Amino acid sequence: MLHYRTHELNPSSPWVTFIHGAGGSSSIWYKQIREFRKHYNVLLVDLRGHGKSDRGLWEKGDTFADVSREVVEVLDEIGIERTHVIGMSLGTIVAQTIADHFPERIKSLILGGAIIRFDIRTKLLLWMGRMTKRFIPYMLLYQLFAYIIMPLKRHEESRLAFVNEAKKMCQKEFIKWFSLTRLINPYLSRLQVSTTAIPTLFLMGDEDYLFIPPIKEVVRQNEGFEFITIKNSGHVCNIDQPEQFNRFSIDYITKIEQKKAVLPVG
Repeated sequence: MLHYRTHELNPSSPWVTFIHGAGGSSSIWYKQIREFRKHYNVLLVDLRGHGKSDRGLWEKGDTFADVSREVVEVLDEIGIERTHVIGMSLGTIVAQTIADHFPERIKSLILGGAIIRFDIRTKLLLWMGRMTKRFIPYMLLYQLFAYIIMPLKRHEESRLAFVNEAKKMCQKEFIKWFSLTRLINPYLSRLQVSTTAIPTLFLMGDEDYLFIPPIKEVVRQNEGFEFITIKNSGHVCNIDQPEQFNRFSIDYITKIEQKKAVLPVG
């Protein structure tokens, strides 16, 4: 079972589940917890090999489906039937995978710093990482990726937050997570098709230059998807601009809950 924390407002309040990115932990949501717990029941999960969750859970052939199933096991443990899910970075792939395999459990997706396709620059970066991952210390690779993805001075807080959390991982866990990026584009393309029935908001920093272009394209193709850019923000927009991130997310969840409340019975 993964390590998790809950903040319960009351039994009738909607649940919101937060899923961090690779190298992070549930602690990266420190600028969201205070505001969200005023309105919702909150679940914070540490993915396998991260934060306080167990290491060594990997078996040969494990995929994002196995990672996502562990999050659903936490929902079952707590007794959460349905939840809004907020993901960040690689956590957005886990969130979309849950929506793909367990759509009945998801009320909406809010995908921050979403990854839905790797362009040629990102694929080259990942290829270099795969070629060197077994003999270069993983923290050197992680710090390099962090600087490339979050290069500006105002991204420093979010960059350091992820780097400091990544230090708690081990080389073997990093390699396992890194290996999930192999052949990722076809998988991500299928996810965009399979999850179109689930209300989805993409929240992207306007300086998230590697990942914004494919988001714009997929939103144009799907009426049920929404897209908001957050000014003066990079990849980890929940830390760079938390007030905007919180407001847009809460407004979106409120809208989804209100729609559900007025749907005719039967």
